[in-house]
Amino acid sequence: MRRLSAFSYRCGCCGLCCRDKVITLAPYDVMRIAAAAGLSTTATIARYTLRRGSLLRFGADGACVALRDGLCSVHVGRPLPCRLYPLGLERTGDAERLIALEPAPGSKAVYGTDGTVGDFLEQQGTQPYLVAAQHYSRLLPMIRERLRLLVDFEKTEPSEFRRVAVREALAESGYDYNPLIDAMFDSDRWSGFATQGVRLEIRHVTALHEMIEAHLDALQLAAAGVLLSVSLGYGPAEVLAGL
Repeated sequence: MRRLSAFSYRCGCCGLCCRDKVITLAPYDVMRIAAAAGLSTTATIARYTLRRGSLLRFGADGACVALRDGLCSVHVGRPLPCRLYPLGLERTGDAERLIALEPAPGSKAVYGTDGTVGDFLEQQGTQPYLVAAQHYSRLLPMIRERLRLLVDFEKTEPSEFRRVAVREALAESGYDYNPLIDAMFDSDRWSGFATQGVRLEIRHVTALHEMIEAHLDALQLAAAGVLLSVSLGYGPAEVLAGL
């Protein structure tokens, strides 16, 4: 779908779209949830997420843990995938593609054509999230180039390196400690919030850039790059292709 495509959507407040989903979170999403919940990013990750901050948590009943009486308790800070719904966003390189998602069975939402996709995106307040994603995405080629400098693929088998990196990035348990992943999602120390009480993604990105340039553990760096890439809507290949 294009931004000029005819489209409108009105939420039915039934809560059905907030169940049984896989919602990937970017670092900026965690910041915004934390602000809406009045929590630190550390507490937000523990309460609302899985996979070290990169997945929204759903309860045993299938409902998002932020759902209260059919409404989102962190609505003002809801993540980008929730703002985009019922649209999805796919990214490859510099290209973005919006796709229409299937309605939740029994949904009371109202779909129409009395607006445009662009109108809907503006109404949902997606612009700060899309801008933040651009800032974080600039770290991906830096990580890729850093890996080329750190890893001697004459001595390291590339496919096994990639396999372990993806496993470490996407595992929900049994993973090794990774300070880069922690800094990406538990961002209060790096975004300025811990010292000035304001979370700035630009400050966070700058701190991550410096950490990436100084980091010497190639596998940790690759795993962090994969998880960041996936969290922004890309695939692992955005970091690992060509290695």
